[in-house]
Amino acid sequence: MDKTILKLFEAFNGPGSVTTDSRAVKQGDIFFALKGDNFNGNRFAEAALHLGASIAVVDDPAFAKENGYLLVDDSLRTLQQFARQYRESLKTTTFIGITGSNGKTTSKELFHRVLSQKYKTTATSGNLNNHIGVPLTLLSIPEDTEMAIIEMGANHIGEIATLCEIARPEYGLITNIGKAHLEGFGGFEGVKKAKSELYDFIRKTDGKIFISNDNHILTGLAVGLNQVKYGSIDGVFCKGDLTAQIPFIQLDVECGETQLKIESSLIGAYNFENILSAVCAGFYFEVPASEISTAIETYHPDNNRSQIIETGKNTLILDAYNANPSSMNAALVNFFQGDYQNRVIVLGEMLELGEQSEAEHRQVIEQISNALIDQVFLVGDGFKSFANNRMLWFDTVESMISWLKDHPITGKHFLIKGSRKNRLEKLVEHL
Repeated sequence: MDKTILKLFEAFNGPGSVTTDSRAVKQGDIFFALKGDNFNGNRFAEAALHLGASIAVVDDPAFAKENGYLLVDDSLRTLQQFARQYRESLKTTTFIGITGSNGKTTSKELFHRVLSQKYKTTATSGNLNNHIGVPLTLLSIPEDTEMAIIEMGANHIGEIATLCEIARPEYGLITNIGKAHLEGFGGFEGVKKAKSELYDFIRKTDGKIFISNDNHILTGLAVGLNQVKYGSIDGVFCKGDLTAQIPFIQLDVECGETQLKIESSLIGAYNFENILSAVCAGFYFEVPASEISTAIETYHPDNNRSQIIETGKNTLILDAYNANPSSMNAALVNFFQGDYQNRVIVLGEMLELGEQSEAEHRQVIEQISNALIDQVFLVGDGFKSFANNRMLWFDTVESMISWLKDHPITGKHFLIKGSRKNRLEKLVEHL
């Protein structure tokens, strides 16, 4: 083992004792000083040590003063190497990697709920799913964990491959492949290439995937892989039928000789496959059927993902955590299919679409132009050129809030959908 990594293990006080935030340091933590475009963590190494850090990993000699500092060539790479070494020490933990353009966080939460019914399970916290978050997630996993569910996000080709080399999942799930982060991936074919890096790793390491047999893009990419299939047609390990989607998803599931009826608190037909993938994993890992059902039915989405909120004045479908062309289309289709009266739509611009941004925003406008909607609100520069008398445009959510103070709205059903940067959740207390 590298001497630097060995020294980190010697200072390691166990899962959760690694941080990149000097303000969050606890006694005995290892602090990694990371650098970005607008920050230099090396500047906070001394403060971290004063707060009780056992060691501060820095990559700038100017900040490595005396005892307590560990000078390395690259703090981030050292963090990733340390995380991989720790992951490899967890010999009795099964690792499941989850990625996809949409639904990966919901799927991760559902997998966690289902597998926790039988196993000691740990999953990615919040959105710690990138080149920094995945190592921190790994270093938070208790040694007696039986199942670890690692969410992997990316906005450039090669990132999923890097995360796989660190987390080394034995099982994988790609929820779907859609139009997300088109700018970074260079178009839809780039998205396919990037997401399929999880399949490439599973193929190389002789692992196994959970896969929707209904998704022809995924099945085309998965040729030759060990597969546990779920879907809506016969011949799969776990078959599901969508029996209702308004107001919430209901499905019948058949796995072998076992049949289940599940009534979830999730909205939108797009969540059918997310639920079915978790049910499939539950059956595969021999979680009792009744406990699978309970786990799904007691899960309530939060964190601005497909939440239904009754404010006393209006009913809100809040889906403001993320938005890309694929998820925007799915949210709108679900809203139009619902038996909602007095419908209002609030859309925040979609980000990271590059040269395809105008065309993708125009397609959204065309999708809603002839729908039965009382009012449309648009937020962000991406939608600016499409404003008209029926579609009011605001540069920021704060501008819309100011407008609402003078024009209160009641008795409506709202769909609120936009990218995280739009912060559309701020509208809730004003609607």
